[in-house]
Formats: sequence, C-alpha cells, structure tokens
Amino acid sequence: MAKIYTRTGDKGITAIHGGERVPKTDIRIEANGCIDELNVAIGFLRSMPVRNHQWQPLLREIQLTLMTIMSLVATRSEKRSANPNILPEDIVEKTESVIDKINAECTPPDSFILPGGTPVATQLHQCRVLARRAERRLWSLNEQDAVPEKILCYFNRLSDLFFIMARWELHHSYCQEEVWKEFGYKRKLR
Repeated sequence: MAKIYTRTGDKGITAIHGGERVPKTDIRIEANGCIDELNVAIGFLRSMPVRNHQWQPLLREIQLTLMTIMSLVATRSEKRSANPNILPEDIVEKTESVIDKINAECTPPDSFILPGGTPVATQLHQCRVLARRAERRLWSLNEQDAVPEKILCYFNRLSDLFFIMARWELHHSYCQEEVWKEFGYKRKLR
C-alpha cells in the first residue's frame, strides 16, 4: 500500500506545477492555500440543507473551477501555456449573469448587514470572506508573477456571488437581515 506521506516537505519546501520546488511560505503556496480553504468551505456548504439543493450544481461547478484555478496558480506564468487546465473565456460574464439573476429576487441593499441569520446564510458569508482573502493573496502573487486577469476578476465576482446568495437565503427563509448601519448616501438624503 502506498503511503500518504512523502517526507519531501519536511524541510519547508514543496513542489509546484512543472516540478519546481519552492518554500512553503511562497506567496503562490499561500494563495493556493486560501483557495483551498474556500473550496472546503463550499464543500461544507454543499453538505448543508441548501434550500431545495437548487445551488448544488452551481456550487459544484465553482469547486471544479477552483481546482482548475489552483493548478494555474501553481504554475509560473512563463510555463502556464503548457498547463492542460483551461478556464472558460466567459467565466466572469457567466458569474455576473448568475449574480444578476439571484439579485433580481432580492430587495436592493441599502445597509451594511451583519453576517448571520441562518446557518446556510452564515456559511455563504464565510465563503464570501474566504473568497476575498484568496483574492488579496492572488493580487500579492500578481505583484511577483502575473496572474491571469480573468482569475483576479473571477474572485472579485465570486465574493459578490456569495454575498447575494446569503441575502437570497435570508429573504427566502423569511429571516430579517440585521442592519449595522445604513449606507452613507442614504443617510444624507434624509
């Protein structure tokens, strides 16, 4: 039986796509670790009683997309063309379309809200903040080695998607959003 451990990382070094070895503190490894955390949080969300499981296909598709992104992030930009994993060209537009569809079923946001309300909404907010952290790490990596623009844009949209999904969940659970503060422009209009 093959062993799960290799001992090759015991000195703080790990392999990236293409066989190169880098420190485990490398920003590329940190970025992929954040994406992996998001993927696990989505997996947990999928295990919850998501309303009628209508989002199961969408959440699974996001998880598969994150796996592709992790492969691309693990590949230095000069070697990325040799990576067989490819993202759809319209990934950002497709995500925006889903956001718009879900958003059309919610009241317009007018306040900063507290995450929570239902377990599913709370987990969606957890996914939102993990997407934002991964996005920040990807931008840090981008300062050292170019990250494809559609990956950076996708993560920006992904956090918006989880936000609107959380709002939808509360709205359709007849659970009131807890308001922290109204948006500044709304207060000025009064």
